[in-house]
Amino acid sequence: MATVSFHLKEPKADRPTAIYALLTIDRRTRIKVYSGQSIHPSKWGKADQRAQVRGKGNELNGHLNDALAGINDRLLAAYATHLAAGTVPTAAALKEAAAPERLAEPVAVPVGQFWQRYEEWVSYTHAAGTGRTAQAHATAGRHLREFAAASGYALDFDTLTPTVGDRWATYLLNTVRLTDNTINKHLGRLKAFMKWAAKRGYTTNTALAQVSWARREPDVIALAAAELAALESLPLAAGSRLDKARAWFLLACYTGLRYSDLVSIQPQHLRPATDKLPAHLRLTAKKTRAVVNVPLSALALAIVNRLLAGELATVKDQPITNPVLNRFLKELGELAGIDSPVEVIRYRGGVADVTTCPKYEKLTVHTARRTFVTLNLGKGMSAEFVMKLTGHTSYKSFQRYVNLTPQRVAEEFARFHEMPD
Repeated sequence: MATVSFHLKEPKADRPTAIYALLTIDRRTRIKVYSGQSIHPSKWGKADQRAQVRGKGNELNGHLNDALAGINDRLLAAYATHLAAGTVPTAAALKEAAAPERLAEPVAVPVGQFWQRYEEWVSYTHAAGTGRTAQAHATAGRHLREFAAASGYALDFDTLTPTVGDRWATYLLNTVRLTDNTINKHLGRLKAFMKWAAKRGYTTNTALAQVSWARREPDVIALAAAELAALESLPLAAGSRLDKARAWFLLACYTGLRYSDLVSIQPQHLRPATDKLPAHLRLTAKKTRAVVNVPLSALALAIVNRLLAGELATVKDQPITNPVLNRFLKELGELAGIDSPVEVIRYRGGVADVTTCPKYEKLTVHTARRTFVTLNLGKGMSAEFVMKLTGHTSYKSFQRYVNLTPQRVAEEFARFHEMPD
């Protein structure tokens, strides 16, 4: 008898590590085979021996698990072949068996119009320069394929009815265990695809417009002024990984720019100060395509100069990646003492799932954008002016960033009323 299990090469590493398969034969013989895949240990489920697929940022891990499942099946098939021949497979033989099968000649696989056009839409989005959006579209498509396979539906433009849309949403809730907000986003992506397909004459089906799922916005986490000051004053070795990570985060706090815009800053975006205008950044926001002009304080300008000089790049002369930066920010937050307890509320089917954790555990680069909005509103800037700086075109979407925490309410009240000692 043989079993296959998956393990991490360095389970305590703070960076992605290799995944290897362990073929155990009759509980005695163990043969290690590297899968060719890697993952950050924080994204690995040790009990399940698979990548985590629940929670924000884990959507693409389903593809990794599919690859591991394929390796599992190929290793067991190779073992069965050797067992029939009365031999024990070698590590080299198993390594060859674990590799995906390569076809000598391309094989035409019939694909329905729906899936052909969906792939076309993902490619179109990627070519338009919005790679992360294309990834999100691909993830929604993967969930839809898995739903179709599990339910036996033959999905096509004509069979995508409101009932199918409702059942897919229920599948995302009960089987994939997604939150209400994520389900709402996936439904929105499918609707956007159908509108895109209709504009190109691929379909006239508009039935999906009748399907909806309640979106419940989570609480917005932002830094208070004292917490930002603690991070600014934290002693760090110049040029260290944490020093660079702090610089990226502080620049976002000072400018309100999204991560995608931060990493795209080039020398031509920096406009020097004149008699009438301060130094500022002028660039086109990646997400909205809106042109934004962001005035730079002295602190922000100093960081921009470091960025343009290449001082904030990684060892490969590339900007720090979003996941790595988010991981470093949690370490920085803990060092800076940003540990006040915060409640994290996620809704599934309208039911609140409430957990409490130290604030630093929830720090991400997007926290900086929220911090920029809440602190500037607290200083008395008008919402219209802050929206102009952040590039928001809708007050409804901007309103999420108005972080009225109990601490913020108390501070604002104290500004206008004399409080007793």
